[in-house]
Amino acid sequence: MTQNDDRELLDGAWLRTEELAKRIGVDPSTLRRWWTARPPQGPPFVHMSGGITRYHEYDVRRWLLDRRTDPTWAA
Repeated sequence: MTQNDDRELLDGAWLRTEELAKRIGVDPSTLRRWWTARPPQGPPFVHMSGGITRYHEYDVRRWLLDRRTDPTWAA
């Protein structure tokens, strides 16, 4: 992780499970299932005390871009 990545994580927005689920169109239970999968799946997350889990929008954006498929790439 670079210094720019560190700054982005500190300065950007953190999303609750329900907020992220709504943004990407999945049920919150899907995200919870991804955490407990071995190995864990889905975008990077941070488990905090009290059962709180947060996702940083920077990580979510990178995760989505890594999975993006453009049909013209196969042409």
